[in-house]
Amino acid sequence: MSGNADIYHEMIVDYSRNPVNYETPDQRKLDDSFFNSTDVTFHDSNPLCGDSIDIGMKIDDDKVTDIKFTGRGCAICMACTSVLTEIAKGKTLDEVRKIDKTDVLSELGLEHLQAVRIKCALLSLKVVKSALYTYMGEHLTDSQDVDKLKDEAANLY
Repeated sequence: MSGNADIYHEMIVDYSRNPVNYETPDQRKLDDSFFNSTDVTFHDSNPLCGDSIDIGMKIDDDKVTDIKFTGRGCAICMACTSVLTEIAKGKTLDEVRKIDKTDVLSELGLEHLQAVRIKCALLSLKVVKSALYTYMGEHLTDSQDVDKLKDEAANLY
């Protein structure tokens, strides 16, 4: 591997072994679990490889004040989920809406990821966007805005 590839490989391994903004399944069962006090939580999985994650967000004044995930996945899924939570934390809802796959993949040097692994890498982005659209849909009052949000969600991938 080249120097940059070595660094990215090490980052992926480190994030998968030591995920950030992560709550273990055992922690999630506790009464004081982060997920018991979120404003929105969303789950999705990739049945082809077994990745399965839940992401919860606390939102205050249209800003993601905290975000965590739980679940299991391959090294790429866990690393990308960790990175995405770091990117999204502290951002406004509009800024989170604008996060795209390049933002996540480039953080880990995965811009040229093979097609079979792209779903692993982007599962977390799908979950974050779905959670965000769910939250926004529940808090919007203008039916035109809700329709735009539905269109945006339908065209994610």
